[in-house]
Amino acid sequence: MKEIKYSDIVDSVSSICIDANLYLSKDMECKIEAAEESEKSNLGRMVLGQLRQNLEIAGEDKIPICQDTGMAVFFVELGQEVHIEGSLTGAINDGVRKGYTEGFLRKSVVGDPLLRVNTKDNTPAIIHYDIVPGDNLKITVAPKGFGSENMSRLVMLKPADGVDGVKKVVLDTVAAAGPNACPPFVVGVGIGGDFELVAKLAKKALTRNTEERSQLPHIRELEDELLGSINALGIGPAGLGGSNTALAVNIETYPTHIAGLPVAVNMCCHVNRHKTVVL
Repeated sequence: MKEIKYSDIVDSVSSICIDANLYLSKDMECKIEAAEESEKSNLGRMVLGQLRQNLEIAGEDKIPICQDTGMAVFFVELGQEVHIEGSLTGAINDGVRKGYTEGFLRKSVVGDPLLRVNTKDNTPAIIHYDIVPGDNLKITVAPKGFGSENMSRLVMLKPADGVDGVKKVVLDTVAAAGPNACPPFVVGVGIGGDFELVAKLAKKALTRNTEERSQLPHIRELEDELLGSINALGIGPAGLGGSNTALAVNIETYPTHIAGLPVAVNMCCHVNRHKTVVL
């Protein structure tokens, strides 16, 4: 059985928290560049150029891409043949504490949702665990800013609402978000499962490489259709109008109950941050 040290997890989590906030993944950089080239609005093209320059400055000067360095959300795949020295949850939170402090990242977490006292180290993190075969520990961090998070939505549709109902939820959510979620967006959509799982599906969809398409033909077709419909809304970069309102629509699905059709839409601005480490 493979043993992973507590300190190795702390250091790895610290590193990916910092890197995720300083550098976008290559696929996101390419999406922004392609949007700038294709944008029909002069103002929209200027905004996209500024976003691209912001990425370059952040990387060169090693400063956060966005001042909102997010709540630290993790997707963890723990191999069945792995033994963790100490508490895995404790190690991840210590890694967040170290990364957000040493990386001079903004601490945005309050310890109680009503009393609103800042924890001053961006903990606790939100951690989703999956037990998988093998002897690896895979940790993905997705720092989530709340400008876009606040514009997200979960709806429990009836089965009779069907795919048209799903499309309406997505388009209504994007239209209501408008400039408030800092377009151009990446739109994560969850369909199926139940009340709590569908939201997790939508969040996890945001961590998928935007160049990777759904394995399911009907979902792949739906992703394409929704991306076209969203861009036809004309919200545009920074909400100032244009042909690029969304950079990608990623959909994840799960089996559901015969009486339900849960749909969640997790909005994300162009700073769609995620970083993975495998131990």
